[in-house]
Amino acid sequence: MKYMLLVCGDDTADASDMAPVEPWVEELGAERGVRLHGHRLAGPADAVTVRVRGGEVLRTDGPFAETKEYVAGYDVLECDSLEEAVAAAAKHPVATIGAMEVRPYWEDEDAEGAIRRLDTELTEAAGQRDVERALACYTADAGIVLPDGGPSPLDTEALRKTQQAAYADLVGPVRREVLSFRLRVDESVAFAHALVRIRADRADGTPLDRTLHVTTGYRAVGERWLIAHEHVSAPGDGGS
Repeated sequence: MKYMLLVCGDDTADASDMAPVEPWVEELGAERGVRLHGHRLAGPADAVTVRVRGGEVLRTDGPFAETKEYVAGYDVLECDSLEEAVAAAAKHPVATIGAMEVRPYWEDEDAEGAIRRLDTELTEAAGQRDVERALACYTADAGIVLPDGGPSPLDTEALRKTQQAAYADLVGPVRREVLSFRLRVDESVAFAHALVRIRADRADGTPLDRTLHVTTGYRAVGERWLIAHEHVSAPGDGGS
């Protein structure tokens, strides 16, 4: 989930001993991938406050409230929980002389929940060996890269034929288990990294058991989220 950190400075505080911000940005950004973006803001003296009353635009130079603390900058984080965001805020150097306000993004709709339900749909479709139900989770122009399908992305029609051929060699349900699932949602697109275990019984009596790394790109299409790109790999495949 996304969180906004409002970096609140204090004109009365002594910042001479404050640690530099750059190491914090490097750790959370380049090293951990938690910090998505952010920036320092100009001081309150450069602010303009705008109000509309009775259809008239009222402009006032300066901040909307005169306080010793002011928003000096912001950072946008992608964290698994509020506790993780708070821990990141506590490490920000400005927290030692000012304050860090942590706010979760407002979710107009539960995009993460919708995408997770889409993944559950794939699991149920596999259990029923229902190719058409699975394909309904993809956009019409989706590109899919499979570990045994060569380097070029397959379109949905090629994926249909590949799945039909795979199911023809199996008996009974296909058990799809999601071992891990990390999701990042940004406006109308989303990306996920998952570890998925596939188990089934082959027609010749031998078991199928593979663990796959699945990287998925999602796109909001109308009121639905669908898979626009999927890259499946099986590094060090020791499965059968």
